[in-house]
Amino acid sequence: MPKPITVLRDTHPLPVLDACKWEKLEGDPHTVNLNAYTSEDGSKIMGTWICTPGKWYVEYVKWEYCHFQEGYCVITPEGMAPIHLRAGDIFVVEPGMKGTWEVVETVRKYFVFA
Repeated sequence: MPKPITVLRDTHPLPVLDACKWEKLEGDPHTVNLNAYTSEDGSKIMGTWICTPGKWYVEYVKWEYCHFQEGYCVITPEGMAPIHLRAGDIFVVEPGMKGTWEVVETVRKYFVFA
C-alpha cells in the first residue's frame, strides 16, 4: 500500500534528456524531464519539464496539469484556434487532445500527469 503522504521537500530528481515521445515537426527541440514523483504503478507522474524551441505533434492519452514558470508556447488543438501560453499560466490538458505544441521561447513547466 502506498504511503498516505509523500513529502517531496528533499527530492533530487535526475535529469532525463530528450525522453519526449512526441513527433518533432519543426526545429530541433530538446527536452529535460526532472520527475520528482512517480506512483508505484507508474500511472501518476509529477515534476518539471524544460523544452527548447521547436514544434511537436501531440496526442494526449492522460490528463495533465501544467503551470508555466518560464517561456512561451502555442498549443493548437486539431480543428481549434491556437492557444497562447506564457509564464504564469496554469492549464489542464484532457486525454484525447490532439494537435500541435510549439515552443516559441524555452519553456519550463511544472506538470502532473494522472
